[in-house]
Amino acid sequence: QVQLVESGGGLVQAGGSLRLSCAASGRTISSYGVAWFRQAPGKEREFVACISRSGGSTGHANSVKDRFTISRDNAKNTVSLQMNTLKPEDTAVYYCAADPWLSVQVMCVGEYRYWGQGTQVTVSS
Repeated sequence: QVQLVESGGGLVQAGGSLRLSCAASGRTISSYGVAWFRQAPGKEREFVACISRSGGSTGHANSVKDRFTISRDNAKNTVSLQMNTLKPEDTAVYYCAADPWLSVQVMCVGEYRYWGQGTQVTVSS
């Protein structure tokens, strides 16, 4: 079993930046495709970004594709989400998720098996 812990959330003004980290324990994160999701109060969970096991393929939701970047740091056993030019509508709890079997073709739309506890991101206007 892999355990996932998100960190790096906080309060930031519109236009600012945050870098979220998803740390894995119990397993090597490079063995898993990883995705970030977010959920705002009263709204459904929303896909944000995904990255393949090798790190060679990534995907980003249209709402964030020019502002957010997902990446791997295998030395730290983490996957990060760099968030720039933050907007109030980015306010949400951000979750990382991992799965050992999702292919590149479905890694942005598939059902992920393992989830972290979430980290709050609040963007003020």
